[in-house]
Amino acid sequence: MKNFLLGVFTTLAVLATGTLCYLLLGFAEVRGDHPGSALETRLMRAAVHASVRRHAPERPNPIVPTDDNLIAGGKMYLGECGGCHGAPGKVKPNDPMPLYPPIPQFPLVGTEYTEAQIFWVAKHGIRRSGMFSNGMWDSDQRLWTIAAFIKRMKSLPPHVTEELAKPAPSGGN
Repeated sequence: MKNFLLGVFTTLAVLATGTLCYLLLGFAEVRGDHPGSALETRLMRAAVHASVRRHAPERPNPIVPTDDNLIAGGKMYLGECGGCHGAPGKVKPNDPMPLYPPIPQFPLVGTEYTEAQIFWVAKHGIRRSGMFSNGMWDSDQRLWTIAAFIKRMKSLPPHVTEELAKPAPSGGN
């Protein structure tokens, strides 16, 4: 039994030392214009989801998802979020400058996050990714309105979809 435990400890120490050397000797690819490995992507996605689940308090959205509120949230989303996350009906090609974790394309994939988690991510951002903290300049009400829209983006009522498809009025003469 003693030899078995010594073998387990030695194996773990060699793995830890090897990982540390791999990182500190510069073998890990860190270029922003080079896609990360599948393992790195899976680990980052899992880490982000686990952290959001742990830190985002689960509470109901104070914004009722009426058609008017979803239209308002959709307009805010299109103006502030759609450039990175994609606009409904417009497939965004693969980003030539990938970020980690990859930017979710909500119109295509939806989201597994709750509205409270969407709100939390929008408010606080995700460190070392392209998702910045919007809570510094957007009100909670605004972020909750966007969260309501994002959560329902793949199943919007027809009236909401029609309103959001209308071109924005041009200003001035």
